[in-house]
Formats: sequence, structure tokens, C-alpha cells
Amino acid sequence: MNIKILIVDDILENIQVVMNILREENYTLSFATDGVEALELLKQESFDLVLLDIMMPKLNGYEVCRQLKLLDKSKDTPVIFLTAKTDVDAISKGFSTGGVDFMTKPFHANELLSRVKVHLELSYTKQLLQQKNMELSLKSELQGARLLSEVEENQREMIYVLMEMMESTSDETGQHIKRVAESAKLLAHYTDYLSEDDEDVIFHAAPMHDIGKIAISKDILHKPGRLTEEEFTVMKTHAEKGRNFLKNSKRKLLTAAAIIAHEHHEKWNGQGYPRGLKGEEIHIYGRIVALADVFDALTHKRQYKDAWLVDEAIEYIKSHSGTQFDPKLVDIFIENLPEFIDIVQST
Repeated sequence: MNIKILIVDDILENIQVVMNILREENYTLSFATDGVEALELLKQESFDLVLLDIMMPKLNGYEVCRQLKLLDKSKDTPVIFLTAKTDVDAISKGFSTGGVDFMTKPFHANELLSRVKVHLELSYTKQLLQQKNMELSLKSELQGARLLSEVEENQREMIYVLMEMMESTSDETGQHIKRVAESAKLLAHYTDYLSEDDEDVIFHAAPMHDIGKIAISKDILHKPGRLTEEEFTVMKTHAEKGRNFLKNSKRKLLTAAAIIAHEHHEKWNGQGYPRGLKGEEIHIYGRIVALADVFDALTHKRQYKDAWLVDEAIEYIKSHSGTQFDPKLVDIFIENLPEFIDIVQST
């Protein structure tokens, strides 16, 4: 498969560095030295990935990204920003204009190669999903309910593919992901205004809560001990990145997964991230997975901490009711403790 990548930077030396790194993968590489030239290329041909500088003459990278997302040829093309900017506002602006990732110069060759491969794989998987869904949609008039089942199964298959990618690149284990899904489904089951359909959706979407971590540097993900303030700022971007991976799908499961990825670190008191949502501004799916994820994480060993005793984790959940967690969900959790304990102790 001929993979085409466009590199956009006003400094030729930077372009050469990137091309030297990527050339060994046999990608077809093109470049532009300003935003206007880049947009002309994007109008003429299709690319699988764009590596885009921000500070450029004529048009900056943000504007280039915004405009290329309006073009039929490039609206679904993933854009990775390569820049010397490190402030949170610059990163947030990059995501809001349509970027899927953000790498700070200077970067390691292996990290660039890894990020490029991950986003190419994600893009390819999404294209396969869209193609499959289109094929299935053509049969909709004849197959009715059976088609809907096939489409939903197709979404589940994509989620499993992405889960495998996440497990291989982040600190999430397969068992953690499964336990969070089980606990989230149980919370949904006991939430009286949620339906059986909600239970099923959250069970299949919850495993994607940390999908954005595949775009976080392994040095940060696997660092033993506490992260620095700067590293934690980068780590927090995984919520936005996760949403960006999934937001373009109109399918029920992937839409729910995008919400969960985006909102599972929001807090009831508004002190969470990435948007500082408060109370019921946070989607119920996000609130449910937030509690399920923290309880499981506390009771199992991670690279940066030992496992807590179950009683200690329970006290943490209770003491953060109404601040970090939805108090009604904490009540449900406490009322049905044996079932939640069984889940975290299952593997």
C-alpha cells in the first residue's frame, strides 16, 4: 500500500530531518514550505497524513488545518502538529482546529515513527469501518433489523482492535479495561433512569476511556513515580485526543466512546479536565466510568504506585462523594458494594 505523507514547514532543514526519519519506512513523501502551497497540494491530491508546523508565513498551521478540513480530499486526513510551542493554549487550539496529535520539537525519531504509525493505523481502521458501514447500509432496505445487528457488531470489532492497540502502547492492561467495563455496566444497571440499552452501550464503550493514551509519549506513560507538572499537562491531553480519534463517527457505540474518553476525568465539583465541567454538565456515561476507573485503578498495582487495600479505596470513593464523584452514583456503589468488590477481585 502506497502511503502518502505531506510535511509542511517553512524551514527546509526541519523538513529534511522529518523526511530522513520517515524515508526508511518507504512512505511517499511530499513537502510544502508554506500554508498556501500546502493547501494547493491538498486540493490536487490525497494524502494519508499531514505533519504540520504552526508558525509559518502567509498562513499559520492552525488556519491551514481549518481550511484543509473543509476540502473533500482532506477532510478526514489526520493532522499531527510539529511545533516548538509547549503551552496548553497552543495544544488546545491545535485540537480544536482538527488536529489529532501534537509533537514538540525537538522530538526523538522513534517517537515520530511510532506516532505516525499509530495515526495511520487508526485512520485506516476508521476507513475500513466507514466502508463496511456503507456496504451494510446498502442492504438496509432488505435486511432491516439484521443489518442493525451487523453494524453494531462491526463497531464492537473496531473497538476490540483499538483496545489491542491501546494495550500495546499504554499502561492499561486488558484485565483493567474489562473490569472497568463490568463495573460501569453494573453502575448503569442500578441507575434507575438508564435502560438496558444504556447498559449495553456503556459496557462496550467504556473500554475506550483511555484510547487517547496511544498518542502520549511512552516516556511519560511508563515513567515510574510521579509526573512533573509539565508531564502531567501532556498526560491530560489524552482525554481530548481520545475524543478526536472517535468524534467523527455517528454510530451509537463510538459516539458514546467519544463522550467517555472526553469526560471521564471531569469532576462533580468542576475541578476536573479537560473542560472543567460541573455536576450534571458531565454526561452520565462519563460520570459512571470516572468512578469505575478510579476504584479499579486504586485497587491494582500501577508503575507509579502499589495497590491499595479495598477498604482504603472504598473510603476514598466515599470521601470524594460530591467533589470528585456524582453523589448519587456513590450511593449506588455503597449500596451494592459486594458486587463491585467481586469485580475488582475477579482477576
